[in-house]
Amino acid sequence: MSSKVFFCDFRTQFHGTGRAFKLRTLMKAAGFENIDFKDKFVAIKMHFGEAGNLAYLRPQYAKTVADYVRELGGKPFLTDCNTLYAGSRKNALEHLDTAAENGFSVLSAGCQILIGDGLKGNDELAVPVPNGVHCRTAKIGRAVMDADIVISLTHFKGHEAMGIGGAVKNLGMGCGSRAGKLEMHSDGKPVLDQELCIGCGLCRKHCAHGALTLAGKKMTIDREHCAGCGSCISVCPKDALSPMWGQSLRLLCEKTVEYAAAVMNGRPGFHISLLCDIAPNCDCHGENDAAILPDIGMLAGTDPVALDQAACDLCNRAPRLPQTWMEKCPSGGDVFNDAHPETHWQDAMAHAKRIGFGSAEYELVTVK
Repeated sequence: MSSKVFFCDFRTQFHGTGRAFKLRTLMKAAGFENIDFKDKFVAIKMHFGEAGNLAYLRPQYAKTVADYVRELGGKPFLTDCNTLYAGSRKNALEHLDTAAENGFSVLSAGCQILIGDGLKGNDELAVPVPNGVHCRTAKIGRAVMDADIVISLTHFKGHEAMGIGGAVKNLGMGCGSRAGKLEMHSDGKPVLDQELCIGCGLCRKHCAHGALTLAGKKMTIDREHCAGCGSCISVCPKDALSPMWGQSLRLLCEKTVEYAAAVMNGRPGFHISLLCDIAPNCDCHGENDAAILPDIGMLAGTDPVALDQAACDLCNRAPRLPQTWMEKCPSGGDVFNDAHPETHWQDAMAHAKRIGFGSAEYELVTVK
């Protein structure tokens, strides 16, 4: 069955009808008020942007959503989980510092900010994956799972591994704990670069499974005892531990879909995607390249899969901008497949259908 996806453009012609006003109007048309928010904890899942990146969504969008939730009796909070890679958001303290640097505060966002998987990225719950093929359970940040309702507020853009960074990725990869991200990206166990290792022993101290030992002045990993929890990665001061990258990108897409299905299973949700500042790569980069497409508009609905499909279709109807990443890419095909030929975002749509999570078939309803 097809899902309804509601759309409005970014055109603003009169004072008082700016983007925040249009977003609220879109949310109401898409049935936001049909959700019972009364006294419910509401997780607004979004990306706060890596330090140095300027393409992330402004906090004013989050405030529009949070204010609306509060008006309907809910208790909103912004959330994201820590990153697996070594960047500016690999633990809760640095994550909150980065969010503040990028303009997010209680005042600007209209609500508190909670890092979903805690200080070191290991505050997680094992959540059953409905109809999971690759994952029986998903390791999701506890604060996300403690919420009664989940709203995804997504900056839609390209992605170098999944093809697109849309609502499904925001929910699946974004809500995974460090161990969850490790599971989605790899075989679930880290590798050690002994040239970077200084033998400090912090990783061994935080390993609950006895998988790390000191040999001479370097650590070694016993892969039979390693549980793939990711704790060692989060505490290494030299970033000597990292995931074992290299599994197929199709498998990454499919695992991310399964994680998103686990996050949303059994509770109300609402999803918003903003098609603006559409960079070729994720907001996880410490920089953002020039937008490859013009600003297109906003999407809202209750089906994140349908939102991603509609976003891709709208992007493929838009003209590619000159003097951008796309000038050196093939032309005439799907814009995101052309931007990253090794990726195939359609794999996620196909797997979502296979496990019964959402629908890539949709009816686009334009809101004036």
